[in-house]
Amino acid sequence: MIKHEDHSQTTSIIERATDYKPPHTWRSWFIGRPLSTADASHQTIGKRVGLAVFASDALSSTAYATQEILVILAAAGTMAFGIVFPISIAIVVLLAIVTISYEQTIHAYPDGGGAYIVARDNLGAFPALIAGAALLTDYILTVSVSIASGVAQIVSAFPALYAYRVVLAVIFIMFVMMMNLRGVKESGTAFAIPTYFFVVLMFLAVGTGLFRLFVTNTLGTVVDPPELEMLHGISKITPFLILHAFASGTTALTGVEAISNGITAFKEPRSKNAGVTLIWMSLILGALFLGISYLAKEIGAIPSESETVISQLARTIFAGRGTLYLMLIGATTVILIMAANTAFADFPRLSALVAKDGFLPRQLTYRGSRLVYSRGIVALAVIASIILIIFQASVTRLIPLYAIGVFLSFTLSQGGMALRWWKIGKLKPGEEKVERGSTLRFVKDWSLKMVINGFGAICTLIVMLVFAATKFHDGAWVVLILIPVMVAIFWFIHRHYNNLAKKLSLDNFGVIAPHTIRHRVIMPVSGVHQGTLAALRYARALSDDVTAVHVTIEPADAEKVRQKWERWGEGVRLVMLDSPYRLFLEPLLGYIADIAQKRQPGETLTIVVPEFVSDNRLTAALHTNTADLLRSQLKRQHGIVIINVPYHVHEHEEDDKH
Repeated sequence: MIKHEDHSQTTSIIERATDYKPPHTWRSWFIGRPLSTADASHQTIGKRVGLAVFASDALSSTAYATQEILVILAAAGTMAFGIVFPISIAIVVLLAIVTISYEQTIHAYPDGGGAYIVARDNLGAFPALIAGAALLTDYILTVSVSIASGVAQIVSAFPALYAYRVVLAVIFIMFVMMMNLRGVKESGTAFAIPTYFFVVLMFLAVGTGLFRLFVTNTLGTVVDPPELEMLHGISKITPFLILHAFASGTTALTGVEAISNGITAFKEPRSKNAGVTLIWMSLILGALFLGISYLAKEIGAIPSESETVISQLARTIFAGRGTLYLMLIGATTVILIMAANTAFADFPRLSALVAKDGFLPRQLTYRGSRLVYSRGIVALAVIASIILIIFQASVTRLIPLYAIGVFLSFTLSQGGMALRWWKIGKLKPGEEKVERGSTLRFVKDWSLKMVINGFGAICTLIVMLVFAATKFHDGAWVVLILIPVMVAIFWFIHRHYNNLAKKLSLDNFGVIAPHTIRHRVIMPVSGVHQGTLAALRYARALSDDVTAVHVTIEPADAEKVRQKWERWGEGVRLVMLDSPYRLFLEPLLGYIADIAQKRQPGETLTIVVPEFVSDNRLTAALHTNTADLLRSQLKRQHGIVIINVPYHVHEHEEDDKH
C-alpha cells in the first residue's frame, strides 16, 4: 500500500496485479494470441525484415514509375520515348537528395514521426497538420495505387480477369489488413521472402536484358505490343510535356519517408538500423528504376492499361510467357500488393501520433491485442477500399492524386530540418535544448547539414509545384482541396478536446462544496414479475420518492398490471400512461421530460429500468433492451441518471418467469 499525504486527508492507493489472460476466441485464430505489453520489446524488427516492411512501397514503384513517364510522353508519339532515360536519371538524382536529407532526419528524431514531428517542433502546429494530412492522404493512396497496380499485373497475364479487378483489389486489401493485425514482426517476417524474391528476379531480368542488349545483341523489341493510346491536344515534345513526364515519374520516390515514420519498429540501435535500411532501399530502387527505364526505351515498350510495361519487358527479355516471365509477374504482383503493407505499417503510427496531440479521435492511440494500432489499420483498409471502388482500380486514374501529398510532406520535413540545424547553430558547444520530439545539441557541421536539408526542401518544393501544375486537370485538384479540408477537421477535433479538457479541468477547482442530492426515481414497468420487484427494491433503497410508470398499449394487459401492482407494488404509486397510437418510448420520454421540468433545485431524476439478461446470445435478441433505448435518448439531458437493474433467469425457467 502506498500512502500519499494530502493537506486534508490521507489517500490510500493500492497496486494490484492481475493474472487474467484473454481467452482464445475466433479472433485469435485470425490475428494470433493476444500479446502482453511486456512483449513490445520483442516485437521490434531488424534491417532485413525492416526492408520488407518499410521499403516495399518504394521498391514496388519500379513496377509502374517508368510506365507513368511513358504514358505522358505518348502524347508526342513513340519518338518521345527516347527521353525516358534522361528523365529517369533526373529522378534518381532527386532520390539521392531526398535520401541524404531523410538520413539526417532519422538520426535527429530517433522516436520517429517523420515530417509531422519535424514540422511540429520546428515550423509550428499548422504546418505539422498540413504534413500530417498530406502523409495520411499519401498512405491511403499508396494502398489504392499499389493494390490496383498489382491487380493490373495479374490482368496482364490473365486478361479474362479484367472484369473482376475491383473485387480482386478489395480482397487483397482485406488480406494485407488481416496480416497487419497480426503484428509488425509477424507480418514483416511473412512478407520478407516475397520482397527479396522480387528484388532478385528484377535484378535477374534487368541483368539478363542488359546482357542480351550489349553482349549478345539478341534483345530485340516487343513482339505484338499493345496499341498506343494517344492523348489529344499535344503533338510535339515541349518543356511542359517533359516536366509533366518528370512529375509522373517522381511517384518512384513515394515511400522514401516511410522509414523515418517507423523508426520505433526497429531494434536498437534504432536510428542506425533505420538509416542503413534507408540507404539499402534507395540503392536498390535507383538501380532497378534506371535499368527498367533504359531497357523499356530499347525494346520499344508501349504504355497501356491492357498490358503493363513490366509484362512487355519480361516477355521480351525471357523470350515469351514462360516460367521466368510468370515468376517475375507473380513477384511484381506480390510486391505491389505488399507495398500497401508499408502504408499499413505507417498510417496507424502517424494517425496515433496526430491523435495523441488531440487532432484525431483518441481511439486511434489505443493498441490492439497484437500491440499494433488496430483501429488505424481497419480505418485505412476501409477508406482505401472505397477509393478503389470509386476509381474502378485504375492505376492511371489514381496516380494524379498520388504524389502531391508526399512531396508536400518532403518539403515541410526538409524545411523543418533546415530550421532545426539553424537553431542548433545558435547553441554553444556542450549546450542542450530539449524539445517535444528531440534534444538539440551543438554539432560542428550544422551549417553543412542545414544546406543539405535546405537544398532538399527547395528541390521537393519545385517538384510539388510542377506536379500540381501539370497534373491539376488530371485530378490533382482533388488532393489540393482534400488536404485543407482534413486540416480543418483536425482543428475542429482539437478544439473539441481542448474545450472539454478546460471544462473538466481540476486546476483552480478548489474544494467540492458539500451538498445534499435528493433522488426522485421513475421506474418503467412493462409487467409485474420477480425482475420488476428486484428493481423496485433497489429503487426504494435510493429514495422514498419512487413512481412506477406503465405505458398502456393494450387495455387487457394494463388491467393485469394494475391488479398485480396493487398486490405486489409495496404501496408505491403507479402511473398508467395511455398510448392510443401503441407507442412505448415516446409517451414515456414525454412523461420524464415533464417531471424533469418541474423538479426542485439539487434534485436528481433517476430512471431505474429492470433489464432481463439472457445467458444465451441467441435468446437475448428476443428481448427489447429498454435501458439502452432510454439511455440513447436521455444521456444528453442534464441531471438525469439511468440505472439498469439486471435480472437473470435460467433457460429452463424462462417460460415460467417471463
